[in-house]
Amino acid sequence: MIKFFARNIDVRGRLARLATAMVLVLLGVVLWRYVAVWAGVITILAAGFTFFEAARGWCVLRACGIKTKL
Repeated sequence: MIKFFARNIDVRGRLARLATAMVLVLLGVVLWRYVAVWAGVITILAAGFTFFEAARGWCVLRACGIKTKL
């Protein structure tokens, strides 16, 4: 299990995930306010997971063997 959570992205990938997480937070707030609370909650939870990936330097897709560009 330790190997699954090993770092597998570089600084560029971490910055890309950080930017994605910030966009997801903003989108989640907008969805919460104007569309539906459940949509905002799901989007904000996705942002939290993306923040985790950025902070850890780990990508779940790469850990599962899927190649990503960043």
